[in-house]
Amino acid sequence: MRQTKAIKDSIDVARIQADFDRLALLSREEWDHNSHYHRFILKQVPPYSRSALEIGCGTGAFVRLLARRVEHVLALDLSPQMIRLAQERSASYANIDFRVADVLSLEFPPEQFDCIVSIATLHHLPMEDILSKLKTALAVNGTLIVLDLYQARPADSFTLLAAIPINILLKYLKTGRIKEPQEVQEAWAEHGQYDSYLTLAQLRHICRAVLPGAQVRRHLLWRYSLVWKKPSR
Repeated sequence: MRQTKAIKDSIDVARIQADFDRLALLSREEWDHNSHYHRFILKQVPPYSRSALEIGCGTGAFVRLLARRVEHVLALDLSPQMIRLAQERSASYANIDFRVADVLSLEFPPEQFDCIVSIATLHHLPMEDILSKLKTALAVNGTLIVLDLYQARPADSFTLLAAIPINILLKYLKTGRIKEPQEVQEAWAEHGQYDSYLTLAQLRHICRAVLPGAQVRRHLLWRYSLVWKKPSR
C-alpha cells in the first residue's frame, strides 16, 4: 500500500493535461501503435452491451467504433482539447457522452458498465487502485479491456527488435512516411520523460491479487493487453 500511495502522490495531473492538450492540437488521427490493435479490442467487447466506459478516449477514434456496438458510451479524458476534438469528430454519434474528467476522482455506481476499455492510459495511474475501482464498476459478466505499454526486460529483446522493421513498414504503408513530423516527435519526447511503466511480471502480480484469471498478453508493437471477464457471484 505504501508503494501505491507513493505512485498516486507522484501523479502530476496538471502536467499530463497540458501535455495532451498540446498533443491534441497536433493530432491527425491516423494509424499508430494503438489503432493497430483496435480490431483486437473490439473482438473482446461483450455482445449486446448496453453501457460502456472508455478511459482516456483522446480524440475519439476508438470510442466511435465502440459506439457502433454499444447502446451508450461514457468517454473520459483529462485533456479539454482532446475532448473538444472528440466531440467535433463524433457529432453524428448521439450515444456517446464525452466528459473532461480525472477517472480517479469520479465515483461510479457498482456494476454500471458492461464493458470498460482503456488504451494507453492506465500507465499514468496507480495500477492496483484503478483496477480495483474498475472491477467494482464492471457489471457481472462484463469485460475489462486494457491496451497499454510495458517496461521491457532482457527476455523481451527479441520481440522488441522484431517490431522495428515491421513498425517501419506498417507506418509507411498506412501513412506514407516512416516517422512523425518533428513537432510531434518533440511533444511525445517531452511527455515521455515523465512516463513510467510496469513490467509484465509486475502487472501479472497485481492481476493475481485484484483480477484473478485476467489474461495478460504481450503484443508485437510495444503493447500488452489485459482482458478480464467479471465472474458471476
